[in-house]
Amino acid sequence: MEQKSKYAVLIYPDFSLQEITCLTSALTVWFGEKIDILASERKPCFSEEGFQVTPAKTVDEADPAGYACVILPGTVNPLPALFDEKLIGFLRRGKGTDTLFAAISSSPALLCKAGLLDGKDFTAGFFVQFAETFPFIDTNHFVHRPVVEEGNVITAIGMFFREFAQAVLNRLGYDVGEHFMDTSGPAYTEDELTFRWSDEDYQEFLDELKEFTDKD
Repeated sequence: MEQKSKYAVLIYPDFSLQEITCLTSALTVWFGEKIDILASERKPCFSEEGFQVTPAKTVDEADPAGYACVILPGTVNPLPALFDEKLIGFLRRGKGTDTLFAAISSSPALLCKAGLLDGKDFTAGFFVQFAETFPFIDTNHFVHRPVVEEGNVITAIGMFFREFAQAVLNRLGYDVGEHFMDTSGPAYTEDELTFRWSDEDYQEFLDELKEFTDKD
């Protein structure tokens, strides 16, 4: 039976992979979770880094209440997503649910338009003038901190992608320690930077290697 996804990433034109990959790689590689990639249309979408990503589902085929967390990357070009009524409609359907919405950089604007940040403090990486342009962005609740947790929403400024990932993972109950992906600690010795498999893991690698070498 196929594993049901507990998590989803919403994508749109020029979305930022860099801002969410600390989080998504930890969920998938460290904890073995599956992530649904959602978009308004089932067609390839280019990230701001130039990677082409094909969504697994459209937002019309997905229910936000069915996910423990919906992740929204930032985008250098927020207007297409902001005026995509399918995307905004999907987010609106998440209002009043227990789903955690995790939005970074410019994407909190999407949550504002969907009403998910009504009466809640949030942070974001967009300019103050951008916020003041749209009446659905409540500038009285726009605070300027790295990460803000308010109810079932976590928002962050894009440069704090590591802290954002740590906050989301902690909220979801994963133990990532106090220094998640933090390289600011003491210098490592050569011995600490020498990595060795256990005998069991090395044998598993050799067995996997054999599947390839036996084809030659």
